[in-house]
Amino acid sequence: MAGIELELPEVVDAEDCFIRGMSFSSGAGVAVDLVQAHMWFNIAAMRGHKDGAPMRKEIAAQMSDSEIGSAQRAARDWLKSHPQAPIPVPMPVLRVAA
Repeated sequence: MAGIELELPEVVDAEDCFIRGMSFSSGAGVAVDLVQAHMWFNIAAMRGHKDGAPMRKEIAAQMSDSEIGSAQRAARDWLKSHPQAPIPVPMPVLRVAA
């Protein structure tokens, strides 16, 4: 697939972020980019994906401090522009005494 890059789908949840990290770390459909991989694993971890933090750590071992800093800034910027919707909390049913 050299020279051909697939268009990645819109990121919706932690699993999508993790899959995006896997794509960038392995070169599946895109060029290998460890900064992007770290960014997406970081976001996946922050959104609750159980494998996000371990994969972020694995990728970080292959990166310079400068690259890690770039990935962290990119993740922070992405999270600011894509806030997670709060989980609705059901309202308790109130009973009024007669």
